[in-house]
Amino acid sequence: QVQLVESGGGLVQAGGSLRLSCAASGTIFSIDDMGWYRQAPGKQRELVASITSDGRTNYADSVKGRFTISRDNAKNAEYLQMNSLKPEDTGVYYCNLERRWPRRSFWGQGTQVTVSS
Repeated sequence: QVQLVESGGGLVQAGGSLRLSCAASGTIFSIDDMGWYRQAPGKQRELVASITSDGRTNYADSVKGRFTISRDNAKNAEYLQMNSLKPEDTGVYYCNLERRWPRRSFWGQGTQVTVSS
């Protein structure tokens, strides 16, 4: 069983920064892919950033140059550094872990990020 717990969300003014953390517990493999998703009001859940076991990253166009995803396999943790935040970044951010075999997705409960104008 895998449990993911996000932290670091909150209220911040436009232009500010936040660092989200995701702590994983249970049976975790370093080969598991991890990522962050978010769901803004009135919008579908979207991939924000992902990172593979070998360190390759992928970002949504809207956050490139502002957000940085990282992971610490020794601590079973994932992070999302968010800089130059915009009101459009507001939403619930979810930590995600993808186990490829057998294929299964694990999700955290989500943490609210609110960026005020």
